[in-house]
Amino acid sequence: MPNDASTPLLTVSDAASRLGVTPRTLKYYEERGLVTPSRSEGRYRLYDEADLERFARILRLRALGFSLHGITEMLKRPLEETGDGRRRYSDASLRDIRTGLAEQIDTLDRRIAAVQRELKEAVALRKELRHDIDYVERRLAGENPDALIAQRRAEAGTRRTRKDRE
Repeated sequence: MPNDASTPLLTVSDAASRLGVTPRTLKYYEERGLVTPSRSEGRYRLYDEADLERFARILRLRALGFSLHGITEMLKRPLEETGDGRRRYSDASLRDIRTGLAEQIDTLDRRIAAVQRELKEAVALRKELRHDIDYVERRLAGENPDALIAQRRAEAGTRRTRKDRE
């Protein structure tokens, strides 16, 4: 963040106080990559007016219910001046924001599908382990090992036949 000697810099506490949030909130937004303050020689965060404006914009968007992912996409695009002195996103910027958010949804859908596959595998493995525990418990209870093995073979054949039908 460029700064000249005439621009006052605020510490995280002063900036948070001015914005009406906690210092932790500002640090969180920094961790999320939404704001990058300058640092003093002692590595303290220092915020200028541009940082405060960016934070204020983030806070307004959060108050409107936008997700941090949505805000990240919005911050990548400039606001444009309108004839009445207000600032808004152009249609092109809004389309870019929509595209960026849709890409994030696609990524999440792929992650969800992968987790669902893994969950299905975990459920199947859990069932197999329960079956193994049942065998061991029945052996410990004194059941005939040959009969148990014959039963497991028969059950395994039934499972394979069911899988083949699926």
